[in-house]
Amino acid sequence: MRIGLITCDPGHPLLAATTALLTPEHDVLTLDPETAGQDPDPAPRADVYLLKARTPQALALARALEESGAPVVNSAAATALLQDRTAMAEYARRAGLPFADTRTFATLAELADGPRLPGPVVVKSRHSRKHDLVARVDDDGQLRALAAAHPHEPVVVQDFVPNSGWDHKLWAVGDRLFAALRRSELSPEGRGPTLPLALADLPPGRPGIVRRAGEVFALDVYGVDVIDAGDGSPLIVDINAFPGIRGQQGAPEALAALALRRAGGQRSHPQVRGSRCR
Repeated sequence: MRIGLITCDPGHPLLAATTALLTPEHDVLTLDPETAGQDPDPAPRADVYLLKARTPQALALARALEESGAPVVNSAAATALLQDRTAMAEYARRAGLPFADTRTFATLAELADGPRLPGPVVVKSRHSRKHDLVARVDDDGQLRALAAAHPHEPVVVQDFVPNSGWDHKLWAVGDRLFAALRRSELSPEGRGPTLPLALADLPPGRPGIVRRAGEVFALDVYGVDVIDAGDGSPLIVDINAFPGIRGQQGAPEALAALALRRAGGQRSHPQVRGSRCR
């Protein structure tokens, strides 16, 4: 089999370990999305492509490969949908997932000029990307300071839910699930270590929520961030396409197995053709 990696970082620990498992029995090709469209001598066609990049160039490359009939994990449409936190929240809530109530503002300046905050909130960039904005805001003074630093940033707002300060990080790779505890970046201590967590130690219902999220968004490799809503019930605050899944024993093996299944023609979920949320 020939496996294609759409990434500008083939040395990422998950991809590097997966590549080591696949070779030498299979060929692994790397397509840098920043230059692949300019290459006059493109690499041979792969049997499946793993989309581990979210830039416009990467999505355009993935769409072109899909239009030519190549399978891409995850699809360009599913990946793009999760980059818009407004569409993600609407799509998830419409499907019955326990997703945090999410309100959208054209800019941070618009939010700061609006009514007083009802209480602590979490402000996030509407468009998910590396080094995007995620901040807890407790009062109007903090909000004005944040708006002064990022006045034109489109944002979403979620009510802050008091919690332990630790997020359940849940990942799926094909039919395998992985879990960890990670101190929230919103906690007073800031982002902390990621601690291993056995699936058996998860609160009831968490694995089912992860599986349902994969079905709703037609994902094969993804992460779901879940907090306790205060009464023991789960609340999803974010979903990510093809996260890093660092340090999870068995994740490279699961990704290698998934790539070979998809290269052989097996499909896990129906394709997302585009968001119905507007």
